[in-house]
Amino acid sequence: MKYAVVLYDGMADYPVPALGGKTPMMAAKKPNLDALARRGEVGLVRTVAPGMKPGSDVANMSVMGFDPVEYYTGRSPLEAASIGIDMKPQDVSLRCNLVTLSPEDKPYDEKTMEDYCAGDISTEEARELIDAVQAAFGNDEFHFYAGVSYRHCLIWHGGTTELGAMTPPHDISGKAIKKYLSRSENAQPLIDMMRRSYEILSKHPVNIKRQREGKRPANSIWLWGEGTRPAMGSFEQLFGIKGGVVSAVDLIKGIGRCAGMDVAEVPGATGYIDTDFEGKAKAALKLLEKDDLVYIHFEAPDECGHRNEPENKVRSIELIDEKVLPVLIDGLKKYGKYRIMCLPDHPTPIVTRTHASDPVPFVIYRSDRECEGVVTLNEETAKETGIFIDFGPDIMPHFLNE
Repeated sequence: MKYAVVLYDGMADYPVPALGGKTPMMAAKKPNLDALARRGEVGLVRTVAPGMKPGSDVANMSVMGFDPVEYYTGRSPLEAASIGIDMKPQDVSLRCNLVTLSPEDKPYDEKTMEDYCAGDISTEEARELIDAVQAAFGNDEFHFYAGVSYRHCLIWHGGTTELGAMTPPHDISGKAIKKYLSRSENAQPLIDMMRRSYEILSKHPVNIKRQREGKRPANSIWLWGEGTRPAMGSFEQLFGIKGGVVSAVDLIKGIGRCAGMDVAEVPGATGYIDTDFEGKAKAALKLLEKDDLVYIHFEAPDECGHRNEPENKVRSIELIDEKVLPVLIDGLKKYGKYRIMCLPDHPTPIVTRTHASDPVPFVIYRSDRECEGVVTLNEETAKETGIFIDFGPDIMPHFLNE
């Protein structure tokens, strides 16, 4: 038996006025996903436990079968694991976004969060900027590591996680940043580096060139997602089968590595709508040659939700349907019996441009045990089945077991 999980990050949504009151799932043409839904089990699952912030970190851990209440120590340590950083027990890791703050001649605290991803800055450009930040602030206490695109990492040796509210930048798009800067005394060395980074990065040749080309400058770092080294058990120990992960995002790769899963590297995987969808599907099939389960993560729907791009969010769902599901299903068929589960990790509603905690729709198709499902998969049809898994980490054993 082979197993595949297709994770549409942030796909679930609320009705969108620009889509005629439909959600992106309702508006998208997705014949392959709907075919699975007609012959599979459809329902809702609560991937974000009450009291936890609705992030891709805790939600994906839940879908993979790990209880975040027990294992979660922060978002950034998972990304650090993906980059290959060997965190010590006394280290604290923080996500370091490269962001675009408003350029007007105002004090740092009065600027606005124009873009949490600095116009999807390239990894090559970002590395130069992170090198400049490391040269300015790096020492025996702080070390900055370059990641992918706008997503990077700070290791604070001997640091603390008692930092007050370190707000994710994608939660404050278009908002003045002042009230989102932590006032905790412990956080002030970090906030000071954020303020000082604006003076360094706004004048950097990379950003001068980007502005000449009509692109947004990555003119500040933004620190958040603090945490300590995670202590997850392995996926194989938990479920008795070997697993692999395909993703463009360091966070998901990090969860996979912490769980002892194989992690594929896919050239052209960007985490946005321009990613190599088919390449990721082929990478998943390659992993299945040695692993029993593959977890394929697509970031594009989530990014489109954060950016208020309803048409692109619809299109990202359609591209997964066109370029991923046919390749994946054809590859699974050669193994005889197989199962495939498709679901979001959490909603990223267009109308709020940030994550939500609502339960999400799922479909589980079992090739050896088809059943009567629903005509089309979306938030409402999943709710109407009455099937509801209240504890997120139960979805994986439910998928794997009879």
